[in-house]
Amino acid sequence: MPLTLAVIGEENMIRRIGGSSEVRAHLHDLGFVPGGTVTVISAIGGNLIVSVKGARIAVSKEMAQKIMV
Repeated sequence: MPLTLAVIGEENMIRRIGGSSEVRAHLHDLGFVPGGTVTVISAIGGNLIVSVKGARIAVSKEMAQKIMV
């Protein structure tokens, strides 16, 4: 399922990253790697605040839909 459907506060394993090679490279640079964990902290207007590798990152709804957990 896409990250946008994840339960707030629940840790999820990243299964795969979709999108173009540029999008995948950008998300990889932010710490979104298959096998890693991500936790949704809050959702505001479809955009997400997530915790990945100990850092809080804001992710747009469009980007979050490319992250499969």
